[in-house]
Amino acid sequence: MSTPHNAANKGDIAPVVLMPGDPLRAKYVAEHYLEGVTCFNQVRNMFGYTGTYKGHDVSVMGSGMGMPSIAIYSYELYHFYDVDAIIRIGSAGGLAPQVHLRDLVIGQGACTDSNFAAQYGLPGTIAPIADFGLLRAAVEAAEKVGVPYHVGNLLSSDVFYCKRSASEAWAGMGVLAVEMEAAALYLNAIAAGKRALGIMTVSDLVLADGSLSADERQNTFTQMMEVALETAISA
Repeated sequence: MSTPHNAANKGDIAPVVLMPGDPLRAKYVAEHYLEGVTCFNQVRNMFGYTGTYKGHDVSVMGSGMGMPSIAIYSYELYHFYDVDAIIRIGSAGGLAPQVHLRDLVIGQGACTDSNFAAQYGLPGTIAPIADFGLLRAAVEAAEKVGVPYHVGNLLSSDVFYCKRSASEAWAGMGVLAVEMEAAALYLNAIAAGKRALGIMTVSDLVLADGSLSADERQNTFTQMMEVALETAISA
């Protein structure tokens, strides 16, 4: 069964999917870490692959940028392809002073300035949170790999070019880093009774100097990839 956005058939996609925003990062993971790889999707150049990692079936697929895009792909994976868990692997802008370039930020929760949750008609504000089993496995994997990591709140924003005062306000509330997808992924997972986690590499510092190039973002986030793969096969 295919969808308007995914050419895969039932059974083509593993129960656990790594989901970078950049489809070329999905291609990199497939080519450098997975064995016996097959490509299950090329629709809209949103590449998706399934292979094995240390003998376990794992898939990796791009999500595109922003909450509307990851919401479409993750919804279809959860509801139409029997996917149990999605681990977002992406870049983020560091907000907290203790967060440095190339550090990992593991999203325990995802604050947002989006109206995405309005669709649920809740009589209040929901706090989108990650699956604890995935979170615990990711922390253990990060310690094993030896990469600096932080656990806490992300900000999933609809705005890339925002005022400095807005970033300072979120940082003042202890938010570690800003990205654009995790809150929608977490909400889709919660609504579907499935699991989700965001593991981000800090690619730039929003309130200080420092950034990585587009090529570095695409091809050198290897520690994040390794932590996510170890999480995928252990949780």
